[in-house]
Amino acid sequence: MRACRFIPFNRPWTDGSEIAEVTESIRSGWLTTGPKVRRFEDSVARLVGARNAVAVNSCTAALHLSLAAAGIGPGDEVVTSPYTFAATGEAILYLGARPVFADIDPVTLNLDPEQVRRRIGRRTRALLPVHIAGLPCDMTALRALARRHRLAIIDDAAHALGSAIGRRSIGDGRLADMTCFSFYATKNLTTGEGGMVTCGDARTAERIRRLSLHGLSRDAWKRYARGGTWRYDIVELGFKYNLTDVAAGIGLAQLSKFRAMQRVRRRLAREYTRLLKAEEAFELPAEVPGTTHAWHLYILRMRPRVLRLDRAAFIEALRVRGIGTSVHFMPLHLFSFYRRTFGYRAGSHPHTERESARAISLPLYPGLTRAEQGHVLDVLIDTARRYRR
Repeated sequence: MRACRFIPFNRPWTDGSEIAEVTESIRSGWLTTGPKVRRFEDSVARLVGARNAVAVNSCTAALHLSLAAAGIGPGDEVVTSPYTFAATGEAILYLGARPVFADIDPVTLNLDPEQVRRRIGRRTRALLPVHIAGLPCDMTALRALARRHRLAIIDDAAHALGSAIGRRSIGDGRLADMTCFSFYATKNLTTGEGGMVTCGDARTAERIRRLSLHGLSRDAWKRYARGGTWRYDIVELGFKYNLTDVAAGIGLAQLSKFRAMQRVRRRLAREYTRLLKAEEAFELPAEVPGTTHAWHLYILRMRPRVLRLDRAAFIEALRVRGIGTSVHFMPLHLFSFYRRTFGYRAGSHPHTERESARAISLPLYPGLTRAEQGHVLDVLIDTARRYRR
């Protein structure tokens, strides 16, 4: 057994390039939204092949603004997954709309298009697929449903920067009307806190940009620059969701090594799969032919009745031996708010409930060394064998 210090679930991969970009922002005098945000937007748009990109301060903000730009409002319904983080449902609720949950495919953990079809009703206005762990949803089937029922598609791509279906990147503006990315500290590319919307329609992008900064008129962010003006208009009710140049500087540095970071993630994922595929205690993440997995997460699932430990005890056994893990995700519909507000009960979405109850996310990030991953694997396999029935 390799001796190793505690290995956290995540550790951001930063170096002198982030420090240099942030220092440059501070010295430039642009601390809030400025020229680096524009460069960052253009760079992400090129990366995913989108015509337009708008940077905001979180993926939650990106979802909220995208739904608003799609015209979602009180009384509307948006079909989405219960196998997701809190932000997905909250962004719908911010607008007075109702999240309608459709169960997942138990193999991919993504929305099951047939379950989506059954949840579409006369109040449905949009579909909000979630690309879990970086594995793309079945966008062909979801787009067909959206066309048939005249629905918008807004991607929750918090995990999916770097994902693709064939040669089309998630976020290219053609697979969905709007795509929302997260640049939170644990994501494949980070700005500390941050997010972005990409889309194909320039007017939609302009509205999202306006909504992200109080509904102020065009280019209001430049009002303190040499070519700016103190005169501006408030065109509509907006929010305070803009990204700062300091954060964008971190993002630009991360973008310069994004492809290299993705190569490391893929290598680490392959190694986990190679050494765990023979271990009967675990079910490994699905991979779908013809898609590119971003490998934001490596979600292992414990097979029932193989070990004498439940999921919580297994996670604790790993922690005691120096391995940090996480759980993605607890079913959204079973949290007390959703039970109290919408009357959800256990059994409403059985695939989500069953798969969530046995999921464990392993350490997976570019700074994870070969020795550290070797230690994670040693402990996983040894613990599984030690507690086998």
